[in-house]
Amino acid sequence: MSEAPTACVLIIGDEILSGRTQEANLKYFAARFAELGVRLKEARVIPDDADVIVGTLNTVRALYSYVITTGGIGPTHDDITTACVARAFGRSVVRHPGVVEKMTAYFGDRLNEARLKMAEIPDGPDVSLIESETTIAPGYRIENVYVLAGIPSIAHAMFEALAPQLERGAPMLWGNVGAAVREGDIAEGLTAIQEKFPSVAIGSYPSMRAGGFHTSIVARSTDAEAIGKVLAAVAALMRAQGCDPVRDT
Repeated sequence: MSEAPTACVLIIGDEILSGRTQEANLKYFAARFAELGVRLKEARVIPDDADVIVGTLNTVRALYSYVITTGGIGPTHDDITTACVARAFGRSVVRHPGVVEKMTAYFGDRLNEARLKMAEIPDGPDVSLIESETTIAPGYRIENVYVLAGIPSIAHAMFEALAPQLERGAPMLWGNVGAAVREGDIAEGLTAIQEKFPSVAIGSYPSMRAGGFHTSIVARSTDAEAIGKVLAAVAALMRAQGCDPVRDT
């Protein structure tokens, strides 16, 4: 079986780093990539700084099959993503005539230079629009980079529009089991289970709940049978500690 395609998400915006805005796209992208069989390998949150955006984009687009960017394609002065993407690829910025036409029909007398900024894309015949019913302003694709809006409802709709274009691998499956047990009490046993099932990624996630400590074990793999065996072994490990394992949510 060939290796699954890989992806990186770049979340662009000072408002995320300042804590003023809560990032709400990564969870969605991660879940959808898993379903599509694309391995999300990295996510970075970077500021509205041109040099940082260009340098980061050029680094990650060489490392991964796909790069998704969110944020910075609106009408304001700090929406600099498109200019940075064009610079990273050595392209000029142009206004897409079809988008300008749609904006003219939609906004009429309210169309101004700020709104026309949302019709800008890097130059080149290989640049294609990513359109959705949620907005008249599109995202776009340039080589292996997909540039999306930051607003979650729009970003998610754009992702669904681009999803059919992606090469796919085997979907990543998962299952979990949890119990009122401390991580330290099952750590040694978990290590042995992981060594026995190297094709399954096993994660341990402790928390405090009513009644005390709780540990949830998540198993991820493309092999459903292997996941079942891992969870059965983990459940037995928890029972050996006098705990009653249950499937977590």
